[in-house]
Amino acid sequence: MNRLQTIRELRRHRKLAEKRALNFEQNRTAKYVVWFLGGFMIVYLMFFAVMLSLIANESTSTTALELMMGVAPFILLLDFLFRFAAQQTPSQIVKPYVLLPIPKSVCIDAFIGTSLFNGGNFIWFAMLVPYAVMSVLFVEGFWATLGFLFCFYLLILANSQWYSIVRTLINNSLFYWLVPVAVYALVALPILLKGFSAKGFENFFDFYAGIGTAIGEGSALPYLGALVLLAVLVAINRRLQMANVMRELSRTEQTHLRSVSQFAYFDRFGEVGQYLKLEIKSILRNKNPRKAFIMATALVFMLSIIIALTDVYDSQLMTNFWGIYNFVIFGSMQLTRVMCNEGNYIDCLMVRRENILKLLHAKYIFCTAILLLPFVLMLPTVFSGKWTILMLLSYAVFTAGFQYFLLFQMAVYNKQTVPLNTKFIGKGGMENNYYQMVVQLAAFFVPVMLLSVLQLLCSETVAYVVILLIGLGFIATKNLWMRNIYNRMMRRKYILLEGFHSSR
Repeated sequence: MNRLQTIRELRRHRKLAEKRALNFEQNRTAKYVVWFLGGFMIVYLMFFAVMLSLIANESTSTTALELMMGVAPFILLLDFLFRFAAQQTPSQIVKPYVLLPIPKSVCIDAFIGTSLFNGGNFIWFAMLVPYAVMSVLFVEGFWATLGFLFCFYLLILANSQWYSIVRTLINNSLFYWLVPVAVYALVALPILLKGFSAKGFENFFDFYAGIGTAIGEGSALPYLGALVLLAVLVAINRRLQMANVMRELSRTEQTHLRSVSQFAYFDRFGEVGQYLKLEIKSILRNKNPRKAFIMATALVFMLSIIIALTDVYDSQLMTNFWGIYNFVIFGSMQLTRVMCNEGNYIDCLMVRRENILKLLHAKYIFCTAILLLPFVLMLPTVFSGKWTILMLLSYAVFTAGFQYFLLFQMAVYNKQTVPLNTKFIGKGGMENNYYQMVVQLAAFFVPVMLLSVLQLLCSETVAYVVILLIGLGFIATKNLWMRNIYNRMMRRKYILLEGFHSSR
């Protein structure tokens, strides 16, 4: 086969792999929910198109093209952030092909091509096309409208490659978060030059609105610039993915002598104490669990500082959402993948009765103890009078009770092993597990909706007491629902074992 035929065949393999995956049925069910939510997102985008169109049609100083290109940096930033929920980096799914007589560069090219021609890159057209029809077509003409959509599409494709580069770098080291920070600071330079004022934002808007002016005048520079940017990012991404795959394939295990803490304090808790040691040492010694823990900690610190020192999230809805979200961050990162790390040695856990039950208890204790960090970090909101101690305590207890109950259910359904150290040549990414996405959405939004309804029906104090009691109820019955989870896992143990084995 020539290069193009090989790329087409690899693309067909990826589609078949999704259909033949062991978790295809649960993913298909959860996909329907994701598509339903995606439908709402498309409706919102169309609503924003109408709002922007009304602004453009009423403006006498700004054309419709200038308005959309002026806000394009914000759209592309949102697109970049949304990709963290769904898009894989190309090197993450190379493992099935590394032993075949296929050039690894062809594998990388195939998956970069897949990311470029993915249907998700068209979702912003739910806003762009209605906007173009309502505000651009009858003013600028057909070819200017087509050119505007084409230029924006090129920018979205470039954004997909930019995301892939950043995601790969972050997988190598969390310090690479400084790269997107620096780039977006450069993008915001027109604001920084004039200061964070109305004049600064006006300067920012005028700078990027010039692209819309050039499109309206029929200049080829916007298209040429977008094409060059896309080509450069594709080249960088291709080289980066290849380098990461080759480095990981040639990686050799090295043993370093070091002093090892025995965590003797946990010996008094018997087998649960031993599994607590395992949780702590897994984070300390393994690359991927350690990175997830560090990212969760950094996010908690950042949100706690924003909540305590600013009034950005002082509205009732924002307070409920970000307060609960700050507590559930650790759980969402650790428990949606519960048992996935243990899939690397699941056979050892199956040799003795109720080993896994004790492991689940240890995980619950560990995740509950971590809640002390956001609790302490958000105490300044109590000292300043923004929040009450009852409010903070109710958030923490509700997370330890109801939300952990919800997240621990994933132990019954997770059956895909997550590598402890390797990152770039795994068989598949966890981003494909839509079941996990649905559970995360439920953990984030169900408590907010419940609390909002309670605050409408009664006072805030009563609402906080109610969710506090709900949380305490789930904590008090922890042994019952944990036993239920364990029993369901044992009824599915051969299915789980097959999944963990095949995804190593």
